[in-house]
Amino acid sequence: MSPFSHSHGRGGRHGGRGRHGGPEADMAARGRRGRMFDQGQLKLLVLHVLDAQPSHGYEVIRAIAELAGGDYSPSPGTVYPTLTWLEDMGLAQSGAEEGGRRQYHITPEGRVQLQSRREHLDALLMRLREGRRHALARRAPEIERAMENLKTALRLRFTGGAPDAEALQRLAAIIDRAAVEIGREAGGSARAAGEAAP
Repeated sequence: MSPFSHSHGRGGRHGGRGRHGGPEADMAARGRRGRMFDQGQLKLLVLHVLDAQPSHGYEVIRAIAELAGGDYSPSPGTVYPTLTWLEDMGLAQSGAEEGGRRQYHITPEGRVQLQSRREHLDALLMRLREGRRHALARRAPEIERAMENLKTALRLRFTGGAPDAEALQRLAAIIDRAAVEIGREAGGSARAAGEAAP
């Protein structure tokens, strides 16, 4: 069985829950609020980052945030216990550097585990790339300007008191029509992309 399917409470050179406990409890709590990753996926992502280059904990956090497009950043309280777990399992190793920071490296055993879960990693990275593409589109200057214009127009319309019920219905209808048009545009773009694909 892959160590990625184990909780932090099992295995590891130190036994028990490791030096700092495990991120699964934190991830489960995030799950109740809508978590970003399933169990084990963060471990896989951290190994992927370390495989690219040795990194400090903060650099791992930043690399995962960049993979997610900036809309998500894992908490230090999740990433650092994950690094500790990977080290306990022999999949990563660390060394103290000047300034007291610890830099983590992937081990040969870590690369074997990463390769054995290549299909899972590729699917996860594809999902993150899609999310990143959507995040970047939402932050396009044209979209941000249009959204600010809408908010400004609504603020001005509500200055001096709320409109009457009939005016509110008209405003809601205008926004609803815009939402429908945006949905149609998204569907048309998706169809065009599908037709253009070889």
